[in-house]
Amino acid sequence: MASKQQGQVKKWQDDKGFGFIETENGDSIFFHINEFKARRRPDVGEQVVFTLGQDNQGRMQAKDVQELSFVQQKMSQKNKQIRKRNHKRSAQADFEAGQKKRLFLGAGFYGVLILLAIMDKLNWLVVGWYAALGIITYAMYAKDKAAAQSGNWRTPESTLHLLSALGGWVGAMVAQTYLRHKSQKAEFRAVYYLTVVINMAGLLFLIAGGDMSFLKGLLDSLI
Repeated sequence: MASKQQGQVKKWQDDKGFGFIETENGDSIFFHINEFKARRRPDVGEQVVFTLGQDNQGRMQAKDVQELSFVQQKMSQKNKQIRKRNHKRSAQADFEAGQKKRLFLGAGFYGVLILLAIMDKLNWLVVGWYAALGIITYAMYAKDKAAAQSGNWRTPESTLHLLSALGGWVGAMVAQTYLRHKSQKAEFRAVYYLTVVINMAGLLFLIAGGDMSFLKGLLDSLI
């Protein structure tokens, strides 16, 4: 494929339909109106881009002559599309990596709870509580997203935060990641992280031998 060259239209004879392009090296190259790709006549002094070719008699002439500004605009649009596509791919890769990290984090948390229960450091009731709240919280996020898409009654954010603080934060994390719901709202995310801190503080209290009567009483009221 012939490489593009840049030059300037130095002469143009409109009545004959041909002219000459002066290259960056100072050479004068013939070109015909049929090779000028713009929907107008060439202007003397304008910058153009072209490829070198030969006519039927083997003489050097400019082929595929285009306006430099048009080519630059097309290149800018193409580069913008490439950057946008690369950014989209990068964002998707980051999102998928984040999905795996959050899934491992959630699975790891439940694994630690089970291990603590096996070691008699934690009551199995707590493990069941976290598992149930995780499922319920995920379901509430899914319901709220469906309601948002259909215009139905929404679940209050305070309810979602309460479920997270009570132990459903893993389900909330998975829902935010895989359902892409409530994942872009900075204020909501800040409160969500606070609920995680609150819940972890409560869990550490239980592991340290805290009173579980409140948890049992809350469970009995729900049943």
